[in-house]
Amino acid sequence: MTEATVENGEEKMCDRLPVSTKMAYSLGTAVDMWGLWLYPSVSYMIFNLFFGLDPRLVGIVVGSLRFWDLLVDPIVGWVSDNLRSKHGRRRPFILIAGILSGLGLPLLFCMSPDWVGVKFLGISVVFWYMIVSNFLYIPIISAFTIPYYSLGNEMTPDYEERTSIMSFRSVAQKISEVGNFLAFKFTTLAWFLIPETGKQNTLLAMRIYTVILGLIMAGFSIIIFLRVKERYYEKVVVKVKQKISILSSLGETLKCKPFRQILVMGFAFTFGTSMVGSLGYYVTRFYVAGGDEKVGNSWQSWMGIAFMIGGVVGVPILAFLAHRIGKRYAAVIACVVGIFGYGGSWFLYTPHIQWLQLISSGLIGMAAASLWMLHAAIGADIQDYDELNTGTRREGSFTACGSYILKFGNAIGTLLCGFIIAWSGFTWKLDVQAPETIFDLRLGLALLPVLGLIVAIIFVMRVPITKTMSMDIRKKLEERRGAV
Repeated sequence: MTEATVENGEEKMCDRLPVSTKMAYSLGTAVDMWGLWLYPSVSYMIFNLFFGLDPRLVGIVVGSLRFWDLLVDPIVGWVSDNLRSKHGRRRPFILIAGILSGLGLPLLFCMSPDWVGVKFLGISVVFWYMIVSNFLYIPIISAFTIPYYSLGNEMTPDYEERTSIMSFRSVAQKISEVGNFLAFKFTTLAWFLIPETGKQNTLLAMRIYTVILGLIMAGFSIIIFLRVKERYYEKVVVKVKQKISILSSLGETLKCKPFRQILVMGFAFTFGTSMVGSLGYYVTRFYVAGGDEKVGNSWQSWMGIAFMIGGVVGVPILAFLAHRIGKRYAAVIACVVGIFGYGGSWFLYTPHIQWLQLISSGLIGMAAASLWMLHAAIGADIQDYDELNTGTRREGSFTACGSYILKFGNAIGTLLCGFIIAWSGFTWKLDVQAPETIFDLRLGLALLPVLGLIVAIIFVMRVPITKTMSMDIRKKLEERRGAV
């Protein structure tokens, strides 16, 4: 992997970051994965299959969380951009919000099964607890994620080294994402068996599991605060005394045409894949495993490992290709891999040879990890393009706007997922679902993400920033305000 740029025959060694720094920074993906994405990944298993809550209500809750994100993220990004402290403008958020998000994670599951029959405004109290607890938690985890991802964009000014940083982050993300899949396996441990019913106490298992993850999240936040510095802060940011209004900041950010193009690319991928994010579990359990909870949950955990392996293997390969053929073309290849992964699920998810679904999961993991690595690396170059045109660095606003659009796609997709499950005729009371229900779930899993990936390919190729253009932008910036 290329670690430095070569300009006029001399390596710019100062642009390189120690591997230890990149590894420390990458730990933050665990806080993001577990704090923001664990809940959606297990929500249908817990609240639909364990509590018996209508899947449409689960979809409304999970979808509404992303809409709440849409309001919170821009505010966090704006506050982060304007903060001036002796520890920088990102690291204080990372430390405090990271610890609080870890400690608060188990509270999302502190409800009782006895609440299912209790109604408020005609809807189960469990639904209202889900809404309230998450609406309190989301601002805390957003106060970590927006500054964290903003920090990644300002660790180096080098075109190639940015890809290296994002590749470290993407590999770490795939590893930490296994924690979301292992939750399914953890809930099937014999410790949580209810002797009277022969079923698992899924809720108790999730409480214990999230306590463990929460403590790790707090520890990782401390490490990032101590080990990662803000490169642009002293030489560029701290010189700007005047605060930028939130509306002006967001408006200027969205005026950037290459940024809008990369937003559409990310939205298309997120919308298509999040719409079927939970369908994979339903297809595995009720089609591949024939309705067997333990077998289905066990395979879901193994698929998480396959997903991780695909990401770990795919990221270095796509990073290598990005160095050779450019980030945009590498992103197209990642999308094509995803098309084979999702489209192939129609054939690879089969009860006759159950392990074949691991191939599909591995390909999807390779595509997802590589695509988000390249999305972030291209985004960092776009922020240099914007600084050249506006004279201002707004990593927080760019990260917030990017998060806004991606979570909007996720919100719409997740909301529709619950309605797709209900539309298919699925009922949590049956271990064996009707053939037409299984058909509809399998079709949604195989078709919808492919459509999103095709749109993503179209728009990523419209982004005009190449390596040559990026290096020219950097040269002009350094002539104007000096090197960082």
